[in-house]
Amino acid sequence: MARKKEVGKNRILDIAYRMAIKNGIKSLTARSIAKAGNFSTQPIYLEFSNMTELRDEVLGRISNTLKTKTLKKEFTGKPLIDLDLAYIDFAEKHIKQFKAMFVDGKFGSKIISDTLRSLGAEKFKEQFPDAEYDDEKIQNIVVANWVTTVGMASLIINKIATFSQKQIINVLSATIHDAAVNDNLNPNKEVKLFEDNDNVTQSDDA
Repeated sequence: MARKKEVGKNRILDIAYRMAIKNGIKSLTARSIAKAGNFSTQPIYLEFSNMTELRDEVLGRISNTLKTKTLKKEFTGKPLIDLDLAYIDFAEKHIKQFKAMFVDGKFGSKIISDTLRSLGAEKFKEQFPDAEYDDEKIQNIVVANWVTTVGMASLIINKIATFSQKQIINVLSATIHDAAVNDNLNPNKEVKLFEDNDNVTQSDDA
């Protein structure tokens, strides 16, 4: 009879996920995960070909949580506005985790950028199903929207300013309208929400 594995992939990922949420993706080394789970590093390398693969799966879980839980709350019935409000609500209620995920770059920038871009485009199309814009135009609107959302969230959590929900909605709606009407962002140049920083998942550490 084959010996039952005492430490499986899901347990390793659960431990790594909790560590990443608390301390960022760079905290994930084979030794730190093994120590947190009270087992040797051997099961990690039996389940994953290297630490990059493990970190990528953790980042995948984080991205999925953002899409299915963290940023899915409903406030107004307007999908893009609700996405923005969920982001700001998360910033206010979970300041340390918010900073780790969106401000300090502890999760690598690409997953955050890709998640926010795709969610923004998806919600824009839901809120404005009759808008006849190509994908490039929608991306420019989404980026302008996120610039405003991130800015307001930063002002709030740093206690620089306070806003009522109505004020936030008015500012966000005005930003979306202005970005739709005008081409303030150069459509011929890619606009990045964050600088790419894939190095966070590249190194192995036994």
